[in-house]
Amino acid sequence: MSFLNRLQGILVDPPPEFVFEISGSGIAYVRPDVQQPAFEPLADDVLSISPLRDNVLRPEVFTTTVQALVPPTGTKKRRRAVLILPDYCARVAVLEFDAFPAEPAEQLALVRFRLKKSVPFEVESAAIAFYPQESTNAKGVKRFDVVVVAASMEVVARYEAPFRGAGLQVGVITTSLMAALEMEKDDGITLLAKMTGTVLTVAAIRAGVLRMVRCVELEPVNTDSVLGVLFPTVALVEDEMAARPDRVVLCGFGSTGEVESAQWAGELGIPFETLRSPFGVPGPYNAGLLGYLESPEAGRV
Repeated sequence: MSFLNRLQGILVDPPPEFVFEISGSGIAYVRPDVQQPAFEPLADDVLSISPLRDNVLRPEVFTTTVQALVPPTGTKKRRRAVLILPDYCARVAVLEFDAFPAEPAEQLALVRFRLKKSVPFEVESAAIAFYPQESTNAKGVKRFDVVVVAASMEVVARYEAPFRGAGLQVGVITTSLMAALEMEKDDGITLLAKMTGTVLTVAAIRAGVLRMVRCVELEPVNTDSVLGVLFPTVALVEDEMAARPDRVVLCGFGSTGEVESAQWAGELGIPFETLRSPFGVPGPYNAGLLGYLESPEAGRV
């Protein structure tokens, strides 16, 4: 089962006609008349990615750009769309529980309670999606690792509004990381290190089970700051899973990652690879979109 399919209350059928991934640099998209993923840049002052405040600084420019990407049909029928948000505007967490209730309302209440001290926005009014994963800890004891995606409702609504205004029915809203995970299908322990602008997102996946996520804004972006995130993450994985990662997969680093990966592999003692997709090499601003295209939910997109 895909990572996207596990998130409760987010997915709809039939498959969408449009897929959009938003970043501070622009909008990556696929639409019915575009055979390959494309990208529409935005000026640096249009969006400012944050989990705490309004991300849309120039709503008129953002709205005009979105409208230009949605060809009119001459009818009032709404076409289905997927909206992939920047990692840094939301929070993805993996919460560990010894037991997890069966009733959805009890599950949500428990998730909200656990999130209260770990997210920088009001949990009670946040948009939340989650799914439980049964697993065992390093001692072989059964537990539930619950993957949670949470974002300020106001932040989500501001991103979504121009697409609805353009006549689209936004039936899927997720984050770039959660969609990009569709491209990672290895059975071992993998660290996916995904760079978007100055934000580094690192996910630990073991045989298709998401076990850990970190999302950090780096300043400056260089070898030291990247290794400053990867080193402690590897240590956490070893402590939690009683094993070192089998590989580190890079996404969005471009030529810098290709040059530095040999050094990073030597520093960590772990082989490095570059994330691949049948639709092209995932970059810093379209990894979620390309991941979504590999998911069963993409259908005929």
